[in-house]
Amino acid sequence: MSALTQEISKYWNHHIHDLAVVKHPVGTKEFFTELDEYRFDKLRYLPQVVNFGAYRRKKILEIGCGVGIDLVRFAKAGAQVTGVDLSQTAIDLAGKNLSQNSLNGTLTVMDGENLEYPNESFDVVYAHGVLQYTGDPEKMVQEAFRVLKKGGEGIFMVYNRISWLNLMSQVTKVELEHEDAPVLRKYSISEFNKLLKPFQSVRIVVERFPVKSRLHGGLKGMLYNTLFVGTFNAVPKFIVRPFGWHIMAFTTK
Repeated sequence: MSALTQEISKYWNHHIHDLAVVKHPVGTKEFFTELDEYRFDKLRYLPQVVNFGAYRRKKILEIGCGVGIDLVRFAKAGAQVTGVDLSQTAIDLAGKNLSQNSLNGTLTVMDGENLEYPNESFDVVYAHGVLQYTGDPEKMVQEAFRVLKKGGEGIFMVYNRISWLNLMSQVTKVELEHEDAPVLRKYSISEFNKLLKPFQSVRIVVERFPVKSRLHGGLKGMLYNTLFVGTFNAVPKFIVRPFGWHIMAFTTK
């Protein structure tokens, strides 16, 4: 494991995603319920573009599974789930999440740039919000491609550099979540397409538009929640769509 990978692992062992909004003790059923509710409020687009219920009996690998919020949704629908993450903390919590939902899955601390699985092992590889935080995203994409079966689906998400949130962060001087991570990249749509060049087909969907924030208070938070969110969402989607914060890619091997 490289020095950078070790640094990334150390960071994510101590930074559980969205932990700042959770009130219940870490690892309890209420903790996971709260995280799920917050995630799918903030990312309300996600179940609209990813049909978690459509993968029954499919073998799914999630790279960077975190505490298993999305993995649980796949498993509840009958998918055979495998999750890997650099963080032992995340893997331990993901195990509790699956167990408290009476679900089975395979969870392993593993580097997504060096997957320990044979070629063509999975029907689906899912990596939502992971490529931007890894040391070598090209290598991670190559590994995802390698372990996918022929005709399998890769689902990825990265941050859009040419987006409303990136611009707002620069203008207001409010840091993005995990801006202190060892690696944080942002992509244009064309750069993301280039990153995914191993795949036979790539369908891009730009998403994540403003919703009210629970993280920021004070005057900036009030203005954002009361003025900016409403104004932005009143603009026709065809105008603002290219500037969504999340670039999703649905790929086929």
